[in-house]
Amino acid sequence: MKNKHLTLDDRIEIQECLEKGMTFKAIGRRVGKDQTTISKEIKKHIWTDDFNLKTYGRDGRLKANPICPQLLKPPFVCNPCRRKRGHCDFQKQFYRAKHAQKAYETLLVESREGIPLNKEEFWRMDRIVSENLKKGQHLYHIIKSNDIGVSQSTIYRHLKRGYLSVSPLDFPRVVKFKARKKHRETYIPKISKIGRTYEDFLNFKDENGVYAWVELDTVIGKIGGKVIMTFTFTFCNFMFGILLDNKTALEVGNKFIGLREEFARNSADFASVFPILLTDNGGEFADISTIENGLDSNKETLLFFCDPYQSSQKPKIEKNHTLFRDICPKGHSFDNFSQENLNVIFSHINSVKRKSLGGKTALDIFSFTHGEQVASLLGITPIPANEVNQSPLLLKRLGL
Repeated sequence: MKNKHLTLDDRIEIQECLEKGMTFKAIGRRVGKDQTTISKEIKKHIWTDDFNLKTYGRDGRLKANPICPQLLKPPFVCNPCRRKRGHCDFQKQFYRAKHAQKAYETLLVESREGIPLNKEEFWRMDRIVSENLKKGQHLYHIIKSNDIGVSQSTIYRHLKRGYLSVSPLDFPRVVKFKARKKHRETYIPKISKIGRTYEDFLNFKDENGVYAWVELDTVIGKIGGKVIMTFTFTFCNFMFGILLDNKTALEVGNKFIGLREEFARNSADFASVFPILLTDNGGEFADISTIENGLDSNKETLLFFCDPYQSSQKPKIEKNHTLFRDICPKGHSFDNFSQENLNVIFSHINSVKRKSLGGKTALDIFSFTHGEQVASLLGITPIPANEVNQSPLLLKRLGL
């Protein structure tokens, strides 16, 4: 179970919440689901009361009870109504957890059993599909107009495996669409994150009184092209980037080694500038030892990982990326970029005066804390206030 299906406990919770008059949104928060999921669940499993009052017309014939106007709007059931147990001339309908669970289990079993075809039924299905396709009919129309006992996806699977007497050319639209490319994202193995989870980061931060760290991420241009690895210092929103030829752990590891060598050549302390790194679960950060260990193989940096799909846990760098996107819109290729071009772009970003910094720039605060030499080692130089450019015009000026 991957938390995709509602359980009996969830359905009981929904029923109890309905009887208290709670909204779909409030119910969704209680059971950890989206409000549309709650709405679909209730409308799909409406149970009509068998004990509705019988109404007869003047001719003595049984009339259907009128629909209550309240049932035409959320929550579509009588559960929260105060008159549900009293006299009511309207037809009653309810959401019952046990009834919904039973219907769900029945559907689950039936969908997994499938409809096995014997030889005669298969050839009958093939004949019906083939004859109607030649008439120009679409597959959905054929299935709905004939009792062939299979779904569209089943017929497409048979077609792909060559079981049918027709070819993809006989289908109106099959040949128009190419198969989607499946791209499997790399990720950080769970065993590598032991002691490096976001919870571990919070505990370390609280125990050691840490108030600032460096958030790490990557920005993608064109798929398969060059990538930018970005660093943001949370205490002042100072950001710089390193151009990567590809989004791999080997490339990231090599760039960290190169950065450390640059610091060593200029007698700068890498560990004091990058004591703690916080990043996401991208596979490009899988070479943990290279990222954490110095040139002497001794650990000098701590690396922690956010929870999966929780970009809000590193908000500073996500917000700073919007400043970068003001200059480099999404979809713009980085293949023609050089590291020097990138340094100019981030120099402009870091030279913007910010209200949160009391009118100072991120470069001002960073240089005051770590020194102008360190900022220079990271490729960032001050840009005069009247020359700062925060638009794609900067790319045109750089010939990009």
